[in-house]
This record gives sequence, C-alpha cells and structure tokens, in this order.
Amino acid sequence: MTQTRYPQELHWLLDDLVRRIGEIRQAVLVSRDGLLISASTGIPQGDADRLAAVSSGLHSLAGGVREHFSKTEVKQTIVELDDSLYFLAAAGEGTCLGVLADAGGNIGLVGYEMATLTTRLHKHLGVAARITRPHT
Repeated sequence: MTQTRYPQELHWLLDDLVRRIGEIRQAVLVSRDGLLISASTGIPQGDADRLAAVSSGLHSLAGGVREHFSKTEVKQTIVELDDSLYFLAAAGEGTCLGVLADAGGNIGLVGYEMATLTTRLHKHLGVAARITRPHT
C-alpha cells in the first residue's frame, strides 16, 4: 500500500484560520481514514490524533445518513457542545477539515471561512474536492 504524502507546511493555513477568526480555537486537517495530516499550533499531539480519529467516524456516520435519506453530498457536520461547536467539512479527495469554535460565535462566518480554506487547500493537496456519488 502506498502512503499518500502531504506537504508538511499545511499547518500555516490552519494557524492563519485560527488567528483571523476569533471564535475558532483549533483546526485540524485529517484523512478520512482517521490519520492526522496537519493541525493548528497549540494542539497537543495526542489530542490532535484523537480528533482525527473522531472526525473520521463523524464523517462516516454523516455519510450513512446521506446514503439512506438524501443521496446528495455531505457538506458539513456540526457537533454542538455546551461551550463549543465542532465543524467538519470535506476538504478534498480523502480529507476533512475540522474546526473547534466557541459556542455563541458567528457560525455563518466559521462555515464561510472553512469553505474558503478548503478551496485554498485543494492546490496544496493536489486534488479536487471529493464529490460523493450515490451507490448504484
């Protein structure tokens, strides 16, 4: 099996997102099989690895809802906690962008900035965003 190599400098894109948007605490870029690709500065390695694994599971569960009820693309998954929100969005072929943000923040802004970043990530990952097609 060939392991996909990702550029090591992707963390600067995540750091920029966290720096510019005050309600965002942390950001991770993960493979859909649960491996950490990159993380914003300040996340302990163990926490980033755990978030990558959880993100993979969340994306898979959202895909299950899609397959059964909608047959359209999963655009975003949001987990609401008492003090924060976790956003997860497809970022390219086999990758997801996860963002932990303060509850009560501007979720529209967070979603917009995530969409903008996923577009920027495409050229660094070298692949287009994944378009999920229904199984036939």
